[in-house]
Amino acid sequence: MKFNIALLCLIISSLSFAGPKVDSEDNRQTIEQWQVSELIFKANLKGKNPFTVDFKATFTNENAEKITVPGFYNGNDQWLIRFSLSKPGIWRYTTSSEIKRLNGKIGRLIVTANTRANKHGGIVLNENDPQRFYYEDGTHYMQMAFECDWLFALDYHNKKAAPKTTQLLDHLAENNLNQIVTTVYSFGAKWERDPRLKDHPEHDYSNDLSIYPFLGDNKNPDFSALNLDYFKQMDRTIALMEERNISLHLMIYVWNKLVTWPDANTEADNMFFDYIIKRYQAYPNVVWDIAKEAYERTRCSPEYILERIDRVRKLDAHKRLVSVHEYDFCIKHPDSVDFIAAQNWSATIYHDMLDVTKNFPNKPVFNIEHGGYEASPYEVFPGDYINPEICLRRNYLINFSGTYSTYYWQGASWYVMIHNPFEQPDDFIKPKFEYYKHFVDFFTEYPFNEFKPDLKSNNSGYTLTNGKGTFLMYLPKYNYQASIYWESPFFSKTGTYQWFNTLTGEYSKVYDYKGGQFKNPWFEKADAVLIRKH
Repeated sequence: MKFNIALLCLIISSLSFAGPKVDSEDNRQTIEQWQVSELIFKANLKGKNPFTVDFKATFTNENAEKITVPGFYNGNDQWLIRFSLSKPGIWRYTTSSEIKRLNGKIGRLIVTANTRANKHGGIVLNENDPQRFYYEDGTHYMQMAFECDWLFALDYHNKKAAPKTTQLLDHLAENNLNQIVTTVYSFGAKWERDPRLKDHPEHDYSNDLSIYPFLGDNKNPDFSALNLDYFKQMDRTIALMEERNISLHLMIYVWNKLVTWPDANTEADNMFFDYIIKRYQAYPNVVWDIAKEAYERTRCSPEYILERIDRVRKLDAHKRLVSVHEYDFCIKHPDSVDFIAAQNWSATIYHDMLDVTKNFPNKPVFNIEHGGYEASPYEVFPGDYINPEICLRRNYLINFSGTYSTYYWQGASWYVMIHNPFEQPDDFIKPKFEYYKHFVDFFTEYPFNEFKPDLKSNNSGYTLTNGKGTFLMYLPKYNYQASIYWESPFFSKTGTYQWFNTLTGEYSKVYDYKGGQFKNPWFEKADAVLIRKH
């Protein structure tokens, strides 16, 4: 059979897109399961806005399973269908468009089984364990997020390479910070600027009028078209993240970062929003968030958010997870989001988050901001907690409630971006990234998805159990000991126990059980986890 191949080339995403893999005899294109790939076409338009053109490709496999992926304009008469296919086999595609030169093009792809040990597909829900995140292949995704709103700006003016972005991402990946919560675009902040930034302008990425996703700039916007250079730079950043298995929690809008947005539901607003979904849905590491601090009453209503969620569901053929950075919206519209995004700064955060898990037993819960913003050389936005150990403790309390959490360092979470913190002078306050390496390592050794809160065993500590005889009790460093009473499932007359130091990642030796009182070996030095096995 001969195919009318209008395909110019197939390119495969890793760090950057590689060259085509083409069998010249039968035109079969070979890609791997979950690998981000592109079909490239050429078409010249005259007098029509390319960002509003309807263009898509429908992929069909041998079992008649279909996925229809929207395409997008990439400049210079180039049109892309960017996709990743989750099932091995032979897939045929057909394009459709109102534009004649983009319509009715066909081709065939061979999707082979994934061979990359560190790739597991997109982040999904699991009906058998609805409060945990999983990958498509069934592997648990032990999410540990880091907010970094100005990531887009780090290497924006470097068209050839992204050394700053690469260095920061490497630091995060090495320390198990495997999700970045970020905005598509931010401009500035309303709060007062630390005067020490005047001596280090290289760390201040706010108010840069040369960066803008539309034409024009943030002061004098031109909403007639999008700035394609902006999105090509964003491609590079997302590919670098995907290479390092860092997921992207992408907040499409943000209302409190001084951005000049087009009016709601205008052609420009829809053009921008739809383009984001079309261009980035193929990446398995993407999670959608409609807006940061989503309720902005003059621009964003609950009805608007619901309409935006519906737009995502219709446009995203890859079915990435969707939520909203606004707890009030999530609790009022839980069926519209895939997971609950909570923002809670309370002193009783463990109990408050525990209540959220009880209220939403069929969804993962993610505390996206808990008020712990670790100190940096500059006071950017201190929240209520800045001490590194206290910020870490809040993350443990959140996880011991059965929910996921986020880490903030003021030196990289907002417009201050110190991409190389460990190369700064000795008097610069460095981030405690290593605390979170130990955190994720611990919940990998004792898989977070296998443990649930055990309120019967909570006493002076906070307890998780796997229901199979293993108990984890978190003790702040001011706890001299944990006292376990016979009524508790934690209690038995036999078994072993061991301690884990949350600051160093150190494990104590394994002890035989000799009673119901366990003395913290790092009392007043470090928070610890007591590991008790029957």
